[in-house]
Amino acid sequence: MTVKEIQEEILRLKKEKDICILAHSYQAHEILEIADYTGDSYVLSKLAAQAPHSTMLLCGVRFMAETVKILSPEKKVLLSSPIAGCPMAEQFDKDTILQFKAQHPECTVVAYINTTAELKTVCDVCVTSSSALKIVSQIDNPDILFIPDCNLGAYVAKMLPDKNVTLLQGGCPVHAAVTEEEARQAKAAHPNALLLVHPECIPAVSAQADYIGSTGGIIDFAVKSDSKEFIIGTENSIAEHLQYRCPDKRFYLLSKSLICPDMKATTLIDVLNCCQGTGGEEITLSADTLSQARRCIDAMISLGG
Repeated sequence: MTVKEIQEEILRLKKEKDICILAHSYQAHEILEIADYTGDSYVLSKLAAQAPHSTMLLCGVRFMAETVKILSPEKKVLLSSPIAGCPMAEQFDKDTILQFKAQHPECTVVAYINTTAELKTVCDVCVTSSSALKIVSQIDNPDILFIPDCNLGAYVAKMLPDKNVTLLQGGCPVHAAVTEEEARQAKAAHPNALLLVHPECIPAVSAQADYIGSTGGIIDFAVKSDSKEFIIGTENSIAEHLQYRCPDKRFYLLSKSLICPDMKATTLIDVLNCCQGTGGEEITLSADTLSQARRCIDAMISLGG
């Protein structure tokens, strides 16, 4: 089958079986083309809750599918590639955070949405990369434990000096691997380009950026900017997607190593198999996990996240 034929069969099956396809922005272009919604993990979860379909098919990683299930517990949620995990989301377990809370009861535990459903059950409020500053600034308590990404947490701490932010050594291994020297070299190679980076990059890289923001923020900035050249400091697929959207602009990679293997685990055939009922994995969470993990997401929503 050709790519087009596979896509047409997926479109037929999702209509027949009342399936809504959610694709994270890091997915391959041929997957984005057949998705009902594209975006970051939280945007997809909110859209899934609003969608009328009975089944949600998530093209992304496991914690994203869990978040969809938390916000839409009555719907069937499928993860198209069962092996697609997230090293950052899985870095800390519930017991580690419970021990920290016992030793530091004064701290409000802020969880990046890139965490497992189990970990969310012991956290106070969730944030996304785009809402972290807004949410943390509105928390009355000055004492914050920010998990798991220490680079995003360091960015929050820098921008909100009135907060006492404690960090644990966790983060996205893909973004954190980009070096200060790579940022210098990219800027030297493309002197007319603006450097747009994700806050999961190390502070020495973010310090050289013209814009720091979430994946969605980077995309919006590049699309709306009058500038014509950009160095993209997040997953390399974003540079490709932006080139399709803005053929009159040029997009360069900050680092050729900015590739998420878990996001790349999902293929168009995986999506087809999932729609056919011969692949993928249904996400199931206990009633306790659903209700307890929902609390920190609800807290984020109440603070405007």
